[in-house]
Amino acid sequence: MYQFIQFSKEELTRYNRHIIIPEFGLVAQQKLKAAKVLVIGSGGLGSPLLLYLAAAGVGTLGLIDYDVVEDSNLHRQVLFGIDSIGLSKVDAARERLLNLNPHINIHVYETQLTSKNALTLLKDYDVIADGTDNFPTRYLINDACVLLGKTNVYASIFQFEGQVTVFNYLNSQGERGPNYRDLFSVPPPPGLVPSCAEGGVLGVLPGIIGSMQALEVIKVITGIGEILNGRLFSFDALTFESRTFNLKRNPTNPLNGTNPTLTELIDYEEFCGIKVVEKSIKEITARDLYDWQVRGEDFQLIDVREPLEYEEVNIGAQLVPLSGILDFADSISREKKVVIHCKVGGRSAKAIRQLEDRWGFQNLYNLKGGILAYISQVQMPLGSH
Repeated sequence: MYQFIQFSKEELTRYNRHIIIPEFGLVAQQKLKAAKVLVIGSGGLGSPLLLYLAAAGVGTLGLIDYDVVEDSNLHRQVLFGIDSIGLSKVDAARERLLNLNPHINIHVYETQLTSKNALTLLKDYDVIADGTDNFPTRYLINDACVLLGKTNVYASIFQFEGQVTVFNYLNSQGERGPNYRDLFSVPPPPGLVPSCAEGGVLGVLPGIIGSMQALEVIKVITGIGEILNGRLFSFDALTFESRTFNLKRNPTNPLNGTNPTLTELIDYEEFCGIKVVEKSIKEITARDLYDWQVRGEDFQLIDVREPLEYEEVNIGAQLVPLSGILDFADSISREKKVVIHCKVGGRSAKAIRQLEDRWGFQNLYNLKGGILAYISQVQMPLGSH
């Protein structure tokens, strides 16, 4: 089928350094163009992963993410720049990747990956690349890949250490390799392993590990080299030492062991011991906020966008970027209503959840639709301060 993949003159020039490698050649480049790869997460790992897959000429890239770009992302998420702050990650990523390589197709899904949508989102892709940073989603991705028969190129990072492997790979003998549940049969107790947001990560590390992850994706697609199937590569950035561990299938694996018991996706938050409580956030419309202002009602107004966004347009709120909202808690009133807003409402909702969960606030209101709704509904001229 690959012989029917055609390249334009511009593409042949672009991929020339690939094509002239004897062990790679035109056929491998055709396989890349024919491939469909889904990357889950566009953060520290996803950024270099997406950049190198796009540059390499993977014909169709899918991206799942539901976050927005924050200033605190930029020390490691090299896919974005200051102009992306406040934007949807998937939209900013698509624009950047098409600017890097206009000869590929990019599909974005601005949604959270869940047990309800995972099989639908993953089924049309050849290879899945896990760039996430939490245990529930890792188990979800793994289980969906095993149930669908998809290869899962996995990586993880923390502080100065990173790991890469390839799960559920189908070798030339038709044998499936180990998967995530063979490595970690059960998740660690909640809170035992801190996330990168809690424990930190050296900014260059995800660039190194994410590039290795991209390499394994390319090897899986093209069939070149020895794939990290049944092997876990571990790298220590402080000592520059690496080790490779052998992985084996576990006969007690509930997905594909001797006696499988898991035939469908489950509640992974519950499986990982994370209690999920769906709390509704109190909201206020832009028109209601304007009425409060006109009546002179006593309330506190907080803007959790970034300084550059605030300089462009604001409605007189106190600027506290989302990354610093918890440290600002002592300055937030508990006696009167507090309205928190961002550009469209996502970051402010996140800020409210953090403040309610950490400090027990009960008087916080999210501005529905954010400052864009206020501008639209109250018709405040752009540029007003």
